[in-house]
Amino acid sequence: MAKATKRKTNTEDYLRMYRQMVRIRSFEDNANQLYLSAKMPGLTHMYSGEEAVAVGICEALTDDDKITSTHRGHGHCVAKGAEFKQMFCELLGKAEGYCRGKGGSMHIADQSHGNLGANAIVGGSMGIATGAALSARRLGRDDVTVCFFGDGATAQGLWYEVMNMAALWKLPVIYACENNGYSEYTKTDEIAAGSLTARAEAFGIEAFEVDGQDVLAVNELAQRLVARARKGEGPFFIELKTYRYHGHHVGDINRDYYRSKDEETIWKEQRDPIINFGKWLVGEGVASDAELEEIREAVKKDAADAVEYALAAAYPDPGEVDMHVYAPNDAA
Repeated sequence: MAKATKRKTNTEDYLRMYRQMVRIRSFEDNANQLYLSAKMPGLTHMYSGEEAVAVGICEALTDDDKITSTHRGHGHCVAKGAEFKQMFCELLGKAEGYCRGKGGSMHIADQSHGNLGANAIVGGSMGIATGAALSARRLGRDDVTVCFFGDGATAQGLWYEVMNMAALWKLPVIYACENNGYSEYTKTDEIAAGSLTARAEAFGIEAFEVDGQDVLAVNELAQRLVARARKGEGPFFIELKTYRYHGHHVGDINRDYYRSKDEETIWKEQRDPIINFGKWLVGEGVASDAELEEIREAVKKDAADAVEYALAAAYPDPGEVDMHVYAPNDAA
């Protein structure tokens, strides 16, 4: 009886998490096609395969809570509430993008939903996230900040500096390490000595490890830690074991020299967060296969419509070149 009650109560949350993961996957599929068709300038870094991390954590946050993102940041942006049209406009350099087309794939920010921005510098947002947490503390707010970063960023000295400050001042920040097994083209085991959780524990920070392919496990842990951080019990560190389906970036096509196709197939067929969560939803009676297919088709259409809209959207006026910089260019 308790199980049935829980299922009924959480149905809306479960379906929203499923939809959000599908939205991230659909966005990335379309972004990849825009690159391959030479319609999108520059490179982009796909988040496909890691959807349960962004959704599981961001579902535990409010719009007032903050996140900082990475060069592989589309998933975080969507999970925190970003809309397809503005995101595709940003990727294509259009004026209606979140940063008026000036940020592109690796610098999207959406402060209306607490997204302080993606960062192309490895580990570059660690100081920003910790500063946001300090700001909340000084202003007497109960906002929590989540700092997303990859396993390769744990080699950055900035992380150790900010963890030391966060631990001393008990800041409401959660350091979320997305360990997808590879630091660009090198296995994490070959560049990271010892345990990643132990690095946080050395500063007296509680550290946790969770299956990053299980959205419910991620969300359950995130809910607990966010609630504790609001009460002043932070900071915390989470290592999320996950996997990226694509290469380091969209141009990284031939990956045999650093990981096998068999490995990729196993993760895609056996560990896919969307497929496995969908099976769980059907098995628990939360939704039928037909209902999940309806969600996927609706999202697919939304994404296709947004791409079409963004392709036809206007570019910024050339006069905006010095808009939103620290100081305008007055030289004539």
